[in-house]
Amino acid sequence: MIVPINIYSDEVLRRQAVSLEGVDADIEELLGNMFETMYNAPGIGLAAPQVGRSLRLLIVDISCIREYENVKPMVVINPGILDSRGYRAMEEGCLSLPGVQGDVVRPAAINLSWRDEHFEERTGEFSGMLARVLQHEIDHLDGRLFVDRLQRRDRRKVQKELDALAEGRFSASYPVVPTSLHIGQV
Repeated sequence: MIVPINIYSDEVLRRQAVSLEGVDADIEELLGNMFETMYNAPGIGLAAPQVGRSLRLLIVDISCIREYENVKPMVVINPGILDSRGYRAMEEGCLSLPGVQGDVVRPAAINLSWRDEHFEERTGEFSGMLARVLQHEIDHLDGRLFVDRLQRRDRRKVQKELDALAEGRFSASYPVVPTSLHIGQV
C-alpha cells in the first residue's frame, strides 16, 4: 500500500529513531509499504521516519540507475557506519523535501554494519551512489536532513523553498502528509 510521505516541517523527521528488536508481521508489512511508496514517488531510498515511523529502518534500490542496474534492493535495519574514507560533493534531493536540491559533501566510501530483512547481521563496504544513498537515509534515522549538511551560502539559496514547504506551498507528484497536520513542529 502506498502511504503518504512526511514533509520537511514534520517533527518525526527530527527525532532520533528507535532501534528494532526483530522483524515481525508489522515490520514486514511496513517494508512492503515502504518499497511500494518509494517506487511510486519515484525514489531510490526511503527511511521509516519519512513514512511516520520513528524506527531505525530504511530501504534502498538504485537499480534504476544504469551503472547500478545489477545492484539488488536493500533492507537496512539498525545501521551503523563503522568507518569512512574520502569525500565527494554531489547534488542531493529528498522525497521529504520536494523540489529542493543542493550539493552535499559526504564520505565517498563507508563500512557499514546492519541487519537485513531476516534480522541477520551484515557488514559491507559501499562506495559511489550506494554509499551516498545509505548515508542520506541513515541521516533520516538520526533526525537529520540533507539541507542540514549544506554550506551556509547553499542553505540560503534554498531557504525560500524550505519556507514554502513549511507553509504547505508546494506540490508533489506523490501522496504527502498534509502540512496542516504539522505546521510549526520543526
